[in-house]
Amino acid sequence: MAAAAVESAIPSHMRPAPGSVNIHVAKFPPATKSASTIDPAAVASNLVRSFNQALYNNDFTALSHLFVDGGYWRDHLALTWAFRTVHTPSAILDFLWSASRSKDGFRLRKIAIDDTTDIKAPKLAPIDTSGQLSGVQFFITLETVIGAGTGLVSLVEQGGEWKIFTLYTRLEELCGHEEAVNKRRSQGVQHGGRPGRKNWAERRQEEAEFTSSNPAVLIAGAGQAGLTAAARLKMLGVKALIVDQNERVGDNWRKRYHQLVLHDPVWYDHMPYLRFPEHWPIFTPEDKLAEFFEAYVKLLELDVWMSTEIIHTQWDEAKKSWKVILNRKRADGNTNEIRTIHPRHIIQATGHSGKKNQPALKNAEKFQGDCLCHSSEFQGARENSEGKKAVVVGSCNSANDIAQDYLEKGYDVTMVQRSSTHVISSKAITDIVFRGVYDENSPPVDDADMLIHGLPTPVLKALHTGLTKKTTEYDRDMLDGLKRAGFKADLGPDDAGLLIKYFQRGGGYYIDVGACQLIAEGKIKVKQGQEISEVLPRGLRFADGTELEADEIILATGYQNMRTQTRVMFGDEVVDRVGDVWGFNEEGEMRTIWQRSGHPGFWFHGGNLAMCRYYSKPLALQIKALEVGLYQDGDI
Repeated sequence: MAAAAVESAIPSHMRPAPGSVNIHVAKFPPATKSASTIDPAAVASNLVRSFNQALYNNDFTALSHLFVDGGYWRDHLALTWAFRTVHTPSAILDFLWSASRSKDGFRLRKIAIDDTTDIKAPKLAPIDTSGQLSGVQFFITLETVIGAGTGLVSLVEQGGEWKIFTLYTRLEELCGHEEAVNKRRSQGVQHGGRPGRKNWAERRQEEAEFTSSNPAVLIAGAGQAGLTAAARLKMLGVKALIVDQNERVGDNWRKRYHQLVLHDPVWYDHMPYLRFPEHWPIFTPEDKLAEFFEAYVKLLELDVWMSTEIIHTQWDEAKKSWKVILNRKRADGNTNEIRTIHPRHIIQATGHSGKKNQPALKNAEKFQGDCLCHSSEFQGARENSEGKKAVVVGSCNSANDIAQDYLEKGYDVTMVQRSSTHVISSKAITDIVFRGVYDENSPPVDDADMLIHGLPTPVLKALHTGLTKKTTEYDRDMLDGLKRAGFKADLGPDDAGLLIKYFQRGGGYYIDVGACQLIAEGKIKVKQGQEISEVLPRGLRFADGTELEADEIILATGYQNMRTQTRVMFGDEVVDRVGDVWGFNEEGEMRTIWQRSGHPGFWFHGGNLAMCRYYSKPLALQIKALEVGLYQDGDI
């Protein structure tokens, strides 16, 4: 009760996912040197030389002294089999000593400046939000005992010396197990002289059926998470099978509400190995994305069984593998096949959210209107419904889209807002938040990803407080209109805006694609701040005694933690060993997802298309490394 009381006292926009951390906002070093006197290439070269000398001497103290007092080292698998962010030279020193106790010893051998493109080469760049602090930023390549990687460095001048403010190191490939792309692509043909040899179509059919083999990885879910994980694993030579209860790939989008369009722009949403084509619209409609997913499966030759249900799973500790029983509907649609497989890994790729968060409403069974359902079950407003009344409980993306859909079909619409929402226009995202990073003239998406994920979360959060000030001014008229209409908008955790609210909480925001103007004009009405006390035969009664008449009620109340779906699909034995998913830990790294979950051979993967694109690679590298014996579960 005490913990709940403390949490309820925290403003809603500051609350992280339950059990996670509202990560601190980084403090930037003071600006001390005129940018006009800086030679970026020379500064970067001197730092890299000192860094490599310390590596050669195995001198962790010297390495830690290369960082400013408030410096950060973020590492994704280059030094350990974990996602880590450490802050301050003393913490970095402890981290380096800990990393040296791995089975391979200290893995990092050397770093080098990557100047293969203008975006990667050393350059003067603003480091803080004010533009007062300039530093040197550059990409690096790195060699480790087990593979190669990339990274990002930002340097600032302190006390007459150039030191590291942020360093990011990321494992990209494993020696001897590189991706089968470009110069390592397959031959694609078996030349003559072999009687009875099969053609490509026959080989693909045999591979996809797993008639004589087991997949190493079973992936539950054929959305962007499942597809990106399978694609990464395929390029590493790891056999993976995706299963999904839907009939067609893409149905997880195709079956959602009628007017759904992605709120993120196309430049942010590319898939691994197969980008969206140059004619693709900026904002992708749900059905168009579903069609792309189907094409993606075919072109990348991913193995997918649709209309398939997982009916039993059991982990064998001795064999380090799973027993999984599947119920698969055959292609004729009339017969079912029970298959038992024994993968060594399961990836739950059912989305970063879990079961629908549908409140138990008093007297819900007595509702006599046309519809009372969760937003995940909403199929679209009915045509020619003038005079009908709709109530949408919630005020984030789905709620606003659904309210707009209702209004366009003639309904009288009221939105029930129970807590504040971070609101930003889609144009502010493209013109300010993603400008120069994810836009028509932006760098290649892998480089853009490095510019975002190569920053420690506290630093990213600090930078986004500055961006949020700009987007707030950009959207001033829209936000003022919402305020006049009684809609409460917030600026995100510590005024850090959209991206941080998504990472920290997983929701609580609306990217405007038209509903804000309708709210400001009073066409979508707002009922503010009251909890629902009961459902009436034709509406809702609230805690303050007020009532709303309704023919249809949609509960756009979000979703529970991903672990709730784990319990449904894989049972108590699994869910009791894994951690909560999403939200930051104390270091500013995401909890549990894309990394070891707490249960051997069990992984989580999810998020928007951009997160799935980026984190599918380290996820696949961890699984590949386990498969080839580079480490065991429990190793650092």
